Amino acid sequence: MTRGARALIVYPEFRGRAAASVDTAARLEEARGLALAIGLEVVDAIAIPIREARAGTLFGEGQIQNIDIACTQGEAELVIVDGSLSAIQQRNLEEKLKRKVIDRTGLILEIFGERAATAEGRLQVELAHLDYQAGRLVRSWTHLERQRGGFGFLGGPGETQIEADRRMIRDRMARLRRELDQVRRTRGLHRSRREKAPWPVIALVGYTNAGKSTLFNHLTGAGVMAEDLLFATLDPTMRRIRLPGVDKAILSDTVGFISDLPTQLVAAFRATLEEVTAADVIVHVRDIANPDSSQQKAEVLGILADLGLLEEDGTAPRVPIVEAWNKWDLLDTERAAELADRIKARSDEVIVPVSALTGMGCNELLEAVSKLLTQGARLHSFVLPVSDGQRLAWLHAHGEVVSEEDAGEDQRGPLRRLEVRLEPRELGRFTRL
Repeated sequence: MTRGARALIVYPEFRGRAAASVDTAARLEEARGLALAIGLEVVDAIAIPIREARAGTLFGEGQIQNIDIACTQGEAELVIVDGSLSAIQQRNLEEKLKRKVIDRTGLILEIFGERAATAEGRLQVELAHLDYQAGRLVRSWTHLERQRGGFGFLGGPGETQIEADRRMIRDRMARLRRELDQVRRTRGLHRSRREKAPWPVIALVGYTNAGKSTLFNHLTGAGVMAEDLLFATLDPTMRRIRLPGVDKAILSDTVGFISDLPTQLVAAFRATLEEVTAADVIVHVRDIANPDSSQQKAEVLGILADLGLLEEDGTAPRVPIVEAWNKWDLLDTERAAELADRIKARSDEVIVPVSALTGMGCNELLEAVSKLLTQGARLHSFVLPVSDGQRLAWLHAHGEVVSEEDAGEDQRGPLRRLEVRLEPRELGRFTRL
């Protein structure tokens, strides 16, 4: 699939299913965004109603003819089916349309393959690609029954080319999984070192293209890729930030979520999402100017539930969540007032309107996160020798020192009395020092 290729997007709109609640226009727009993210030129995006899927082609003969006509009119050389295709359906559609056909999973894999920047990201993408291709070797070979010579004393008919290639893919996947396990162990060591550090971790999550990386850059001054593209960020990025009342914290930017994320990618990017499971506070960045924002929120909460970050009923979070309603600057006055009233009505939730582009609301967002991080803090009194510089510095770095004064001397030398506000977690870490 070459950049700049002309593509037709076809969304199979199933009738009489729960999926009917999906906003077709929003789905087509998202598919268009996915295609643009890989540098394709979209000539048209159409929805085709399907009452019952055909086993061999998904679409009916008349519908395939309509797709062919649309391709001819738009001079499209590629057809993107915004849904899932079996290997047989993909091959049959290619034969009938005389054009390359890919499905939603294949398209997302192409994007991930181009964007992965770190060694871990590339390993994850390759593993997902091989998993996807393992069941589609039927498309790659026209000589499926060609036999290779047998091995050993008995000889025998040998194995077919397709079996040999599947075995090679399985071997490569096993090697990749071993390498990824090593990456996860290394990441786990880094995480355990951070826990000892001990700095709170704040994870940015959200639907793809919600503005997480732009917000991350604004809050940290980092130069993370932040473009108006789906999946602009794939590899987790972490930076140190300062919050009101919290001297040091770690902010983590993560891969964007998306509806119908391929199962291969959910499994492959589990290690990336592990950073979210280690977070002390989650900031859910929402594109509040997107008409499909509520559906996108449901998709994000579904993935958080899969990661075990919501209670079993799927609603109550196990980790404090702040909703950052981003792209507020794109709202008209009437819509902004309506949403502001909605925020006031939902007083039990922490919601902050922000614009990552202009910086509006970013200070309020940091204050809200800081409040969640310190809400369990209590005042504790410590008497330490002046010579114990490590623990004195730790209390100043990780707690709120309310007062500090001389406390006489003992056999260890001059003493200092500190009144420090600490969370239970920080108190536990201090006692382990």
